Amino acid sequence: MKNLLLLFTCSIISLVGFAQPTQTIRGKIVDKESKFPLIGVTALLMNNAAQPVGTVTDIDGAFRVANVAVGRQTLRFTLVGYKEILLNNIVVEAGRETVLNLEMEEAITELNTVVVKVKRSGEAANEMAMVSARQFSVEETERYAGSRGEPARMASNFAGVQGADDSRNDIVIRGNSPSGVLWRLEGVSIPNPNHFAISGTSGGPVSIINNKYLANSDFFTGAFPAEFGNTTAGVFDLKLRNGNNEKHEFGAQFGFLGTEATAEGPLSKKSKSSYLVTGRYANLWLFNKAGIDIGTQAVPSYADGFARFNFPLKNGGNVALWGIGGTSTIDILVSEQEVSDRNIFGQNDRDQYFTSKMALGGITYNQPLNKSTFFKATLAVSNNIQDANHDFLFLQKDAAGNPLVQNQKYVIDSLRPILDYKFSDTKYSLATALNKKWGAKSTLKVGVNADMIRFTAFDDVRNLNETTNQLTPWRRRWNADAEGFIQLQPYIQFKHYLTQNVALNVGLSSFYSSINKNSYSPIEPRAGLSWELPNRQKITFATGLHSQGLPTYLYFYNPANTGADNAFPAKNVGLMKSWHFVAGYSKMLAENLRLLAEVYYQRLYDVPVEIQKSSFSILNSGAGFSRFFPNPLQNAGKGRNYGVELTLEKFFSNNYYFLVTASIFDAKYQGSDGVWRNTDFNGKYAFNALFSKEFTFKKRKSLNIGAKYTATGGRWYGPADITASRQSQEVIYADATRNSLQFSPYNRFDIKTEYKINRNRLTHTIAVDLVNVLGIQNLLSLSYVPQAPYVKQEYQLGFLPVFFYRINF
Repeated sequence: MKNLLLLFTCSIISLVGFAQPTQTIRGKIVDKESKFPLIGVTALLMNNAAQPVGTVTDIDGAFRVANVAVGRQTLRFTLVGYKEILLNNIVVEAGRETVLNLEMEEAITELNTVVVKVKRSGEAANEMAMVSARQFSVEETERYAGSRGEPARMASNFAGVQGADDSRNDIVIRGNSPSGVLWRLEGVSIPNPNHFAISGTSGGPVSIINNKYLANSDFFTGAFPAEFGNTTAGVFDLKLRNGNNEKHEFGAQFGFLGTEATAEGPLSKKSKSSYLVTGRYANLWLFNKAGIDIGTQAVPSYADGFARFNFPLKNGGNVALWGIGGTSTIDILVSEQEVSDRNIFGQNDRDQYFTSKMALGGITYNQPLNKSTFFKATLAVSNNIQDANHDFLFLQKDAAGNPLVQNQKYVIDSLRPILDYKFSDTKYSLATALNKKWGAKSTLKVGVNADMIRFTAFDDVRNLNETTNQLTPWRRRWNADAEGFIQLQPYIQFKHYLTQNVALNVGLSSFYSSINKNSYSPIEPRAGLSWELPNRQKITFATGLHSQGLPTYLYFYNPANTGADNAFPAKNVGLMKSWHFVAGYSKMLAENLRLLAEVYYQRLYDVPVEIQKSSFSILNSGAGFSRFFPNPLQNAGKGRNYGVELTLEKFFSNNYYFLVTASIFDAKYQGSDGVWRNTDFNGKYAFNALFSKEFTFKKRKSLNIGAKYTATGGRWYGPADITASRQSQEVIYADATRNSLQFSPYNRFDIKTEYKINRNRLTHTIAVDLVNVLGIQNLLSLSYVPQAPYVKQEYQLGFLPVFFYRINF
């Protein structure tokens, strides 16, 4: 208690202090390919262009600029023979040091002349990426209105990317299923990193990933380099940062999404080892009590945490131990809700108890072997669990068969269990990569990604027979006892500058899964070309073959509960394939203004569809809270996606920025009935406009006001099959008319304000994110209800204020 009082007193004193706050910017600069420390890099602080403040890196590639005024700063890094780096949006706070770990790319030298090129904020860190790739920073996840500090919601602002649902953070890339998105952390593939995750999906209501411990990371939307396998839609390649290895720093935050704390600092100042620890606990119950609409009367509960311990080695290497985990629970008790209560997270005819857990831990080893060779390896283990129980509501009804309502609640006759399942997915992962460079022109990268997966599951279900009003006998649909299989993905990729302005990237990847004899893609070629033109223009092209397996749980679906191979509808289904073709053009219209245009075509084949003639396709999966229960599948489906994307971006300078993206696209699929239909996600168009302006006051306080407008075409659906919906107690669409109807266009306007106060060694931040400030009722789904007509329309979240208060010291 004394320590808390002391902290509070110090905070009050700091708020009335008058000293001009300053902070230190420091970091380390290495060669992009070899990761070897670069000596003699000039670091210039450009806050005064006439007299920039500068320093140079030492023998370890480290630099330090002290007494930097708080606020946004511009830094320029130069070294003879390397491409210049320009960072024009570095946020300096009094409460914590700004630590930058940067990679410089060697420039081409011809005829004894160095060709000077500039690498700017937003360019992908991956040296093999040619098109459809972007680096994003932690600052971007907080800057964009409506992003709530989450990478997935932030990425939905990029061209060709849409959010799937107001209640979830799935992302739809170029009309592809969200389940086609690959999440990687430190080089290994990871389970769905979201609370309340459902098998076969890549999103959820709230992310477990906290931006407090992320480093700059890459996001890919098509034609990925060869190192990325088992994905057809997109890649989040996340990187972790190290804790401050010179001084202890702390942070605390209270807000709509939870109460959290962060601590970092040196384990040993002599060895430069460090720690970084965070923890968060949800407090949505408080806002539910205050009458804020969180989408359902059921109050979600969740918690997550992270830890990383980094130990430097000789010659620029290091070993890091890290772990991340989260747990989430929600009890949706329809039996206790009023008839008018909104419930977008579950079905309306039962009480539902759901828990999910995710844990991931690993060790990462990085080591420059010499000035031209770098080796990295990550060994990790992860576990992902979903546990659910459902109790069906038997309602009292009047003589006409209508449910009785008393005191605005259904009159319950009885509650009886109808569903009990638990899935556990454990994965042991190894990712290795070796980079070798030959001068400034050529770079070779080889590696292998390997996973061993063990799946344990049971699922028992029974349904209501409405003719007799009795429950059917229990039947077991999953009965897997630590079933295991292996996935291997070796790759090789080579980048070479044909001339000083033309770069070629070629690669080969392969994917093998021991789940069945059909899950093998021996050769997947990848290629990309980049041609820099005069007047700061660039043309790019890339293509590649990509493959992806089914979600693990589908292989073990066994509705007949027998050991026969033909009793598993998906057991022998092979890989889905997709050819990507992307061409792009970019031009710097001004010093900080960029125009980017891309056109793309994706040909999908060997898509899993049902053997019997139907409209089913796996391309419509992965964007909800339900699993799939297919009939027997085969690789006979098709799909095609094509479109054009435009991006106009003004990088943060002169205290403002804006981002405008527009996409026009078409996404179709063909089921086993041979009919071409719109995919569920074929909205036809997407438009985003973001703007932010920062006002500074005496170099100590700042006010940032931002806004975002989103408009997309509506999702596709069809008339419901009422009889089948009644039998299954969920919405079943009429097969022949699947995706013949479209919901109304989706529109949303968000506003974000952030007020920051910097004092000596202390920063206070207050932010309010007004999501859907106009309260637009977007219709995005149908749901089953326990009374006629059995199906109703569901509107997504209305106006939602998301705020937080944070202190760093």
